[in-house]
Amino acid sequence: MLHRTLISVVDDDQPHRESMRKLIMLLGYTVEAFSSAADFLASRALPETACLVTDVNMPGMTGVELHRRLVDAGYAIPTILVTAYPDEVVRDQALKDGVVCYLSKPVDDDILERCVRSALRSGTPIEDNS
Repeated sequence: MLHRTLISVVDDDQPHRESMRKLIMLLGYTVEAFSSAADFLASRALPETACLVTDVNMPGMTGVELHRRLVDAGYAIPTILVTAYPDEVVRDQALKDGVVCYLSKPVDDDILERCVRSALRSGTPIEDNS
């Protein structure tokens, strides 16, 4: 069953972006994928996005900066951050700033699914998101 719910994926790493897009599609969601925060911000998908999955370390604007920009602009899009370089300080600050999950690459499929469901339910963080 395909949900009309739109999940946007932002990651500058093309293979990871594509695998994340396919995984979320397999979970039954509609997915738009973007190679940069700027591309996402300029897209028509922005106001329709129900959940954002973004890489932390990207050129131009990081996933953390993207989340802050959205919050400052009044978009309450539940956000999941993904990183190949986990950092406890960044993680703790991101969770304080309202990010739903902070996940390490490679992302566990089941944890990603739980994070997406949590994000779509209420945007409340789930605790087990290492």
